[in-house]
Amino acid sequence: MFGIRAVIRNAAFARVAVSQRTPSALLARRYYSEHEETYEEFTNRYVKFFENVDEQFELQRGLNNCFAYDLVPDVAICEAALRAARRIDDYATAVRVFEALKLKVDKPSQYEDYLQALKPVMDELGVQTKEELGF
Repeated sequence: MFGIRAVIRNAAFARVAVSQRTPSALLARRYYSEHEETYEEFTNRYVKFFENVDEQFELQRGLNNCFAYDLVPDVAICEAALRAARRIDDYATAVRVFEALKLKVDKPSQYEDYLQALKPVMDELGVQTKEELGF
């Protein structure tokens, strides 16, 4: 087996090798971005993402990432997510989009506004909210 000295020597060598190849200023620059994404760019990015979703894992990962930001997603994002959920036949995730919206908005009136804006899509896709399902 490997002795502790060999492990320590290999770890120290790897640390020295990385630091000799890449100056720390370049490592720091890779994590820094001068461009801050606008709300429109954010919306377009997630609409495009949900249009290309073809499996449940991708849909749920995208929803988790989208709702993790400190903002309420646009109606266009919610519509694209609903369409993706129905396209891959995941009704439960479509209902959970509304649950996430309800938790994310500041006021109940904002949630009602989202429901009104998404009502045509809900009717077209046959999606109901958790409350409409009786839960």
